[in-house]
Amino acid sequence: MTTLEVHGLDAGYGDLQIVEDVDLTVDDSEYVAIVGPNGAGKSTVMKSVFGLTTHMGGSIEFADEEISGYRPEEIITTGIGYVPQNDNIFPSLSVIENLEMGAYILDHVPQDRLERIFDRFPILRERRNQTAGDLSGGQRQMLAMGRALMLDPDLLLLDEPSAGLAPDLVDEMFDRIDRINEDGTGVLLVEQNAKEALRRCDRGYVLVQGQNRYVDSGEALLRDEQVRQDFLGG
Repeated sequence: MTTLEVHGLDAGYGDLQIVEDVDLTVDDSEYVAIVGPNGAGKSTVMKSVFGLTTHMGGSIEFADEEISGYRPEEIITTGIGYVPQNDNIFPSLSVIENLEMGAYILDHVPQDRLERIFDRFPILRERRNQTAGDLSGGQRQMLAMGRALMLDPDLLLLDEPSAGLAPDLVDEMFDRIDRINEDGTGVLLVEQNAKEALRRCDRGYVLVQGQNRYVDSGEALLRDEQVRQDFLGG
């Protein structure tokens, strides 16, 4: 079953078009990665799904509902969670307050979900009363993902989750994303670490200059000689 279907997407910012005629699908509980060179439009595609760009054409459907033109506060109610690359926590709030903010559209904070987040990210339980701005980069990313998971989304959008992390933390971050997906949450990932993203995902899209260039399983793209030469450093 297809959860997300993007067809013929044209989008950008104001009058500036960044992506053109992009197609993308994410099936139920699938792990999909978008890779490509800097400036290819990867994050623009993801932001378009979450209503953060200027929609210029094409359709975006989630769970058979047309969501292009929806505002982010409307999209989050459909079952999509989003973790941006930057400014993805409230640094002046505590860890627990950040997580509670993830459930702001609900009448009350679901304690069972909060406990699941703490079970998934034990360091957040240890530091629940600590100011979020004092966390390390990896801990901030865990907090951002935890907050997005507070609404138990069907699809989690992750924009460059390994950006800025120390090399020894990158594998750990990808392992955590794997487990989120294995627990039944679909994942759409934009990532500069293309080899690792393709190694882990079910299916990958290679974007170049705002357009689809290659679409295949992650393993097939890793084996493709042209993809390796042009985008993966051989």
